[in-house]
Amino acid sequence: MRAAVIGAGPAGLMAAETLTARGVDVDIYDAMPSFGRKFLMAGKSGLNISHAEERGVFLSRYRGNALLQDMVRAFGSAEIVDWMARLGIAAHTGPTGRVFPEMMKASPLLRAWLVQLQESGAVLHARHRWQGWDGNGALVFGTPVGEVTASPDVTILALGGASWKRLGSDGAWASVLAAKGIDVAPFGPSNCGFHVEWSDHIREKFAGAPVKSVRLWADGVETRSEFVITQRGVESGGIYTLSAALVDELQRAGTATLFVDLLPDTDLPAIAANLVRPRGKQSMANHLRKSLGLSGVKLALLHETADGALPSEPEALAWLIKAVPIRISGTAPLDEAISTTGGVAWAALNDGLMVREVPGVFCAGEMIDWDAPTGGYLITACLATGKAAGEGASDWLQAPSR
Repeated sequence: MRAAVIGAGPAGLMAAETLTARGVDVDIYDAMPSFGRKFLMAGKSGLNISHAEERGVFLSRYRGNALLQDMVRAFGSAEIVDWMARLGIAAHTGPTGRVFPEMMKASPLLRAWLVQLQESGAVLHARHRWQGWDGNGALVFGTPVGEVTASPDVTILALGGASWKRLGSDGAWASVLAAKGIDVAPFGPSNCGFHVEWSDHIREKFAGAPVKSVRLWADGVETRSEFVITQRGVESGGIYTLSAALVDELQRAGTATLFVDLLPDTDLPAIAANLVRPRGKQSMANHLRKSLGLSGVKLALLHETADGALPSEPEALAWLIKAVPIRISGTAPLDEAISTTGGVAWAALNDGLMVREVPGVFCAGEMIDWDAPTGGYLITACLATGKAAGEGASDWLQAPSR
């Protein structure tokens, strides 16, 4: 029995590992010159591979997707830590519960993984861009030496979403599957930056500035995390946590509002009491700096949303400090998003992740229509669906009735 795994990110590699462990011969194909490019990029500043929070809370990050939650329940944070240990990579859990390889980077883990796969018999094929099926049902690949075909007994597609094209996730597969009658939802950005129509003052003086020690909320979802001002708007940290809520609001209303509590550890009466104190000849900027510690980018945001005219009443100004409204006009481009929504609809797959319209073809990873925040949840679900697809493909190969 021979399987083809197309896509050498975490979902594809985990599917391949699962198949080889069950005695299936595996060929792994990827369009890029080397494997796991987006995986390596994700680990450039520390590979946050999972999260050690309480399992019920962890599963809630997958927005009520029961089938995906079952897969993550079967292969979640504890299982990932054990899996890394078998590859000789110890885990490190940070103070917020995020799980990393001990050396932080993705490259040692990827190298150990690829060695293990090859020792298990997997054959790696780089620079093989999948183009679909020929008239006989064979897989067709474009390669530097021309077109080649393969006719495996089972195929697992793990082709990624539609962001970071230069790393291999270009979503080009969507039209191929749609032509087969497979339901593919349109792609959209997730864990992304957002556009804000800043004044020249903000763009020129504060683009790139982090806004720290704040509370953020949007559309009923909140987080305590920093974010970054950009030339075009806001991104990073807490913005990614709120991205699903902001996207929902944008789709519903055409615009969205991000609220920022500039002083989350000081309550409204205490802020108002500080503002009531006489400021004498001090400017309002100096008064805010000395009485409340507001300066720099935080003070600039306060002025920005007040159109430069801060409320004169202490209580009204205190309310603004506790809920600075930032108007969101749109999302950053799809290709800049950390992840994407859309892809193969869950209804197009059975519980083993096989495509109903094309028996013997399975899907895994971000090419399926699911969403999760950053913080280890994305890679965990990619690994979990890869394992589930590998198990589903193995079971299908051995089923007497297929």
